[in-house]
Amino acid sequence: MAPAVARLLFLQLVLGSALVLGINLWSAIKNFNHLFIDFPRVEYSSKFQGYCNGIMSYVRGRMQNWDCPKIHYLVHVPFKSIRKYCKHSENFCENYNHYCTLTKDSFPLTICQLSDKQPPTSCYYNTTLTNQKLYLLCSRKYDADPVDIIGLF
Repeated sequence: MAPAVARLLFLQLVLGSALVLGINLWSAIKNFNHLFIDFPRVEYSSKFQGYCNGIMSYVRGRMQNWDCPKIHYLVHVPFKSIRKYCKHSENFCENYNHYCTLTKDSFPLTICQLSDKQPPTSCYYNTTLTNQKLYLLCSRKYDADPVDIIGLF
């Protein structure tokens, strides 16, 4: 009986951590689509005082973090247009502990950057529209999905 219990405990420890890692990765992939893709681009009421102030209230709620992110990128193309760049990623970004890639194409996107001039109780963002290439973090080396945008080129 003791060897069976030991094996079961070992499997729970090994598979349990793999299961948690799998759930966190799945959550990151799902969140990428909700946090970084805005296609077609949403229009917000003038009460939000700009696109970024509206979308960042959603992003902060989705992240369940009420801190004001200093910068956030929103891409205005379908998810599949971005996803294809993580299908084969040779580069490993040690700082992020993920595979990463630079897109070959530029994409229409909005950069939401935290304004220096704001009341201490709220987040106010400046909105910049641009077309740029994306540095993506990918979920694995091959047949992967994007999990984050770490910069622009």
